[in-house]
Amino acid sequence: MHMTESEQTQTPAYFWFDAEFTDLDPAKAHLLQVALVPTDVELHRLLPAEEDIDLCVRLPDGAEISEWVAENLERLVNVCRTDQAHDVEEVDRTLAAYVDSLLGPPSSEMSMRPVLAGNSVHMDVQMMRKHLPLFASRLHYRLLDVSVLKILWQDWYTGEAFDKENAKLIQQFFPGEVDLTGKPHDAYYDIVASIAELNYYRRVMLTP
Repeated sequence: MHMTESEQTQTPAYFWFDAEFTDLDPAKAHLLQVALVPTDVELHRLLPAEEDIDLCVRLPDGAEISEWVAENLERLVNVCRTDQAHDVEEVDRTLAAYVDSLLGPPSSEMSMRPVLAGNSVHMDVQMMRKHLPLFASRLHYRLLDVSVLKILWQDWYTGEAFDKENAKLIQQFFPGEVDLTGKPHDAYYDIVASIAELNYYRRVMLTP
């Protein structure tokens, strides 16, 4: 029997996901890096930090790189052309197995599947569905986009947006301890910052 909206259980997990890619045009873009951190709905980690996912993806020969990516992500692009990077099919299998190991096989009930979370996740979702179909098949169709709260906070409350480049602010609002490495436009850094940002808006806007 199909459950009504009120009968559905709490979201089993938020899977915080971010990707870096070669171009803003998804039709020709290739993945460069993916990162994944699972939390519960209170934004606490479901696994120790050492089990977070942070993988570079091998670039196919002849892949075109946008001017912005070539200029700003040069180190990442170079790594993606070495043996340190992983084939995209391997990355897909790794992410799918990671979800299954934590929550079991994909549930036929959509309400029992984890929700993908992040900042401006629509582009990440396009890349995920194109390049990571096994991983995508484990997830709920709904998305948790922190950018929605960012917009409302600035438009309705006229507050300053969370500064994702402020490492001290991220460490202050990330639930639990975090070893923050990298910088903005690193996939792992960005999802850690997104978790902290949602916790920030939760405190300043959503908590009575």
